[in-house]
Amino acid sequence: MELLIKVLVCFLAGAGAGIGTGFAGMSAAAVIGPILVTFLGIPAYEAVGIGLISDVLASAVSAYTYKKNGNLDIKNSLSLMISVLVFTVIGSFTASFLPERTMGGTMQVALLFVGLRFLLKPVTTTKEQMTSIPKRERLMKSIIGGSIVGFICGFVGAGGGMMMLFVLTSFLGYQMHMAVGTSVFIMAFTALTGGVSHFVIGGIPNLTCLILCVAFTLLWARIAARIANKSDTKTLNRVVGVVMILTGITILVVNSIK
Repeated sequence: MELLIKVLVCFLAGAGAGIGTGFAGMSAAAVIGPILVTFLGIPAYEAVGIGLISDVLASAVSAYTYKKNGNLDIKNSLSLMISVLVFTVIGSFTASFLPERTMGGTMQVALLFVGLRFLLKPVTTTKEQMTSIPKRERLMKSIIGGSIVGFICGFVGAGGGMMMLFVLTSFLGYQMHMAVGTSVFIMAFTALTGGVSHFVIGGIPNLTCLILCVAFTLLWARIAARIANKSDTKTLNRVVGVVMILTGITILVVNSIK
């Protein structure tokens, strides 16, 4: 019975995380962490680590799908990725010194805000407009934005993908599909860095939950990414907005149960 409950909880967590990753480039830990803490009693720091590792394959597979459809910008995102990786380690190390109730907090309010942003003010940037931004300006914004995103991801294991998407669309002028594809590409490396840092500091997590969450998140991320790449920009904006809002509401409800 206990195993059945674990499978069900991990399936729901993985489904929510995978859909968020494939459609919106969100961090899987934003969903998995709070659910594992609330329904399985897993320590928050360990749950965040499981969420981050679950994000690795899900983001990598999603990024591959976006790349096949010409919606991944590797060259211009390297400076952003390096900044994110460095500050993810810093954030993860800082988080290890904080009480568990602090680690249990999430970015649900920001999820609701950013979700509404994509619904009410869709990103209509074209790929031609995206490439017109001066390289120096793009570089500076990438370093600043990456530092903030990385620290958030490493510190709470949630919100990194959401903030990444916001930075790519609002500050770096990315077209919507390209932004999601680039976001999941960077998040694969960010999640790996954050997850390994969590396990080195906090030890090996519950292996059953880890394997289940990785498998279910990967499955749903693959499905969501394929659907997203077949959608037009307007539809993708709406889907991203709805996914973020529903995720934020779900996490608020989950946290209220604790």
